[in-house]
Amino acid sequence: MRCSYNKLWKLLIDKGMKKTDLLESARISSVSLAKMGRNENMTMETLMKIGKALRCDVGDIVEFIHDEPLAETMTVALPEQADNANARFMLGELFCGPGGLGWGAKHADIGIPGFNIGHKWANDYDEETCETYRRNICPNAPETVICGDVRQLDLDSLPPIDALAFGFPCNDFSIVGEQKGFEGAYGPLYTYGVKVLKSHRPQWFLAENVGGLRSANEGNAFQKILADMREAGYRLYPNLYKFEQYGIPQARHRIIIVGIRDDLPYEFRIPSPAPYANIDNSCRTALEEPPIPTGAPNSELTRQSAQVVERLKHIRPGENAFTAKLPPELKLNVKGAKISQIYKRLDPDKPAYTVTGSGGGGTHIYHYSEPRALTNRERARLQTFPDTYVFHGSKESVRKQIGMAVPCRGAKIIFEAILKTFAGVDYPSVPANFEE
Repeated sequence: MRCSYNKLWKLLIDKGMKKTDLLESARISSVSLAKMGRNENMTMETLMKIGKALRCDVGDIVEFIHDEPLAETMTVALPEQADNANARFMLGELFCGPGGLGWGAKHADIGIPGFNIGHKWANDYDEETCETYRRNICPNAPETVICGDVRQLDLDSLPPIDALAFGFPCNDFSIVGEQKGFEGAYGPLYTYGVKVLKSHRPQWFLAENVGGLRSANEGNAFQKILADMREAGYRLYPNLYKFEQYGIPQARHRIIIVGIRDDLPYEFRIPSPAPYANIDNSCRTALEEPPIPTGAPNSELTRQSAQVVERLKHIRPGENAFTAKLPPELKLNVKGAKISQIYKRLDPDKPAYTVTGSGGGGTHIYHYSEPRALTNRERARLQTFPDTYVFHGSKESVRKQIGMAVPCRGAKIIFEAILKTFAGVDYPSVPANFEE
């Protein structure tokens, strides 16, 4: 005898309830909800709790089916197989960058053997960035990284996937500089991720962009993006993640939208930063413990003029060119807005300020104790890339790659929360920190 909970899911829809509402009203666990999503038998006590909460009979919740093939009664299947203990989600990526999300997905581990995320394919337009991704994420399958403009890509021909990640270009949504939103060249590129959602129907997705996305086009851009993702058939769980709260040695704020296909019973919850509260995520610790190995890749120093070196000597840790007491000959002759990151030195006892791809005109990130810009390897540490992660390209290209990435270990935390959601494993969570 097998069971189906199609009646329950329809009842929730009729009542205008979400599955998270059922967790609270019936006081059942997310593990129980996940089991019902897999049409597993539940105890009568659990079914009666649900019936009491919904004011219905057990027969209105579950249907017992005799002598029918399992495939006909299963409404939810884990990727490629129905065995909860051995499920691998194959991931596709658009705008993959150098692999911050890819590394986080590849290393996500919730302690269930075989329950993980595997690489299927990835795309980016920059060849050196693609080479970085190939070397570090899928060295044995370099052909799965497709280098080219997504606007010229035959999306329908891409292999099937269970999950999608896309950190769509953020230039036109950033709060640094002029916001163009949908008017800019990069604004509409998120639609290619939506097209893959419609054509490939992955079970879940993760989309990433800058915090400024919420205010672009007077807030209309964000609402339009959410509406398009929802129309593609996904329940959405957007949140502004402040990665320094998750142990990352950098103040980096990014909107992450997790989506779960709306025919699946799983409800994602925002992972709590509480488990990371006691981590020393100062930039001094990140850069010095352990010391960066001699000869580590991407450790070239930036050549700086004698005047820049002298200016940095007068700027104390945490100060910039406008807050420091500089002698007249070292002051900048700048009119109008004074950007706080110009010649700003790190405060060794705090997380770094946001790592970007910038470098010219005093926009490098500057060391707290040495009068110099950080090396790319030091920048990569602030983005939590391991020292063995080799970036391909010129020093300037590598600087941009690192600046565009999602912090590896921050991505890993979110991917692990997604895996736990599908596995029915509970984890500390917090409410989303903004309304849609």
